[in-house]
Amino acid sequence: MKFSLDISIMKPIQLSRYAEVCGWTLARAHARSGDASMIYGYMGKTDTFDRAIGTFARLYADQAEKDYEMFLNAIKSGEIKAEKEK
Repeated sequence: MKFSLDISIMKPIQLSRYAEVCGWTLARAHARSGDASMIYGYMGKTDTFDRAIGTFARLYADQAEKDYEMFLNAIKSGEIKAEKEK
């Protein structure tokens, strides 16, 4: 079942709640998408996956920080318009 809403007409609080519901739904779908024993058998007993996911998480966090800094700089320079939530 799929649906979408017109986010261009949403107020900030509505958009925030919609994003929360979307995130929760996606997380729940992924959590239910695999059989734990099959995943365990596929992953094996080494720490290869643990190290890989740790590396990915650190790199992702670094990228998110860079993106946020670029976003703030774009606001400061006037490249994009933004206003504080009231």
